[in-house]
Amino acid sequence: MTVLSSVLSVDGSRLNASISRLAKVGKLPNGDICRLAFTPEDLQARYLVQQWMVDAGMTVRTDAAGNLIGRYAGTVEGAPALATGSHIDTVPSGGCYDGVLGVLAGIEVVRTLRENELRLKHPLEVIVFTDEESSMIGSQATAGTVLLKEPQRYQPKVGRPIADCLEEIGGSWADIPSAQRTRKTLAAFVELHVEQGAILERTRTQIGVVQGVVGMLRKIITITGQANHAGTTPMNMRQDALVAAAQVILAVKRIAHTMPSQPVATVGYLTVEPNAVNIVPGRVELSVDMRELSQSCLDTMMAQLQQELETIAADTDTHIEIAPVLCVEPTLAAEAVQQTIQSVCEQLNLTYRYMPSRAGHDSLEIGRITDMGMIFVPSQAGLSHSGAEYTSPEQCTQGANVLLNTLIRLDAAYSC
Repeated sequence: MTVLSSVLSVDGSRLNASISRLAKVGKLPNGDICRLAFTPEDLQARYLVQQWMVDAGMTVRTDAAGNLIGRYAGTVEGAPALATGSHIDTVPSGGCYDGVLGVLAGIEVVRTLRENELRLKHPLEVIVFTDEESSMIGSQATAGTVLLKEPQRYQPKVGRPIADCLEEIGGSWADIPSAQRTRKTLAAFVELHVEQGAILERTRTQIGVVQGVVGMLRKIITITGQANHAGTTPMNMRQDALVAAAQVILAVKRIAHTMPSQPVATVGYLTVEPNAVNIVPGRVELSVDMRELSQSCLDTMMAQLQQELETIAADTDTHIEIAPVLCVEPTLAAEAVQQTIQSVCEQLNLTYRYMPSRAGHDSLEIGRITDMGMIFVPSQAGLSHSGAEYTSPEQCTQGANVLLNTLIRLDAAYSC
């Protein structure tokens, strides 16, 4: 039977039981979870999720990037898939929900459709992307953005070569191009994720309709002055690299504050040399991380910072160099997907707000090749990448219900 539109509900108890069960894999004595990609814990989690996919009525395959893909057949032969999913690998001390909610909610969506003897016109895929927390090789391979000549950029945290790691989970570095998808095979992708911030909780909003995933610019700034005696060097004769660094830090903050779109900018790393109590600092290295949904805004911020650095260098009699570290262009969510999520929230009587994602997600890459959307649910106190992260069972269920009905509506809206 084909369904064009419906208001269905997932089994919230079953969804949250799945989350609790997966949280036992890689659980540390302190309660945190460690499932680094390609570790035995990651492989155990993948096997468990694969079994749940099969039990839900999906056929399962692993592509060359190691992505685990469960497919629930549609009624129209040859139709491109609607897809959902996320990742199940964690940071060294992670929690129960980051990535996991998106994968397990996707499986719960399929369970719900199957129990109601419903199939969409489009096949429905649930994707577990490989190594999101480190290299994002899974989603990059899907988008065709892997740098094939630079395998060292995808070096896993486990320390083994990426080619060996992929082979262990059924992938193949040599065949990475075969994992690329296009709009012809992937009609749209919708990812459910915990917010990893405190906006939804503080505004008492149930659902975040994500406008896109921000772009990121990271730079290393090196300030060279002159190390000298802290007692015998007069203040007006100093080339103090740390004083210049302090001005740079304040300039970064000021630039972000002056932008109407409210971007974020952070200096999170700083080293001082010689780093002694009685020596004027002669050299400082610091990082700058800028994130914003508009590439033009990022470019404007960086141009302003360049001007500030020239002024600071002249005022402090120091030499300042800036070097690139990372440049990731933003990806906007498709308007049609955003509007569908909003419409579902209204139908389910859930409060919502539009917001950017300021953290990176697999959707950042998938949105480069097809229509993309994201659904956020609250994170208690904004905590994430921590065993203390928490999203209530009710909130997880609400997010899964929005995902389910969004996919149903998109199935009706997208041609086959």
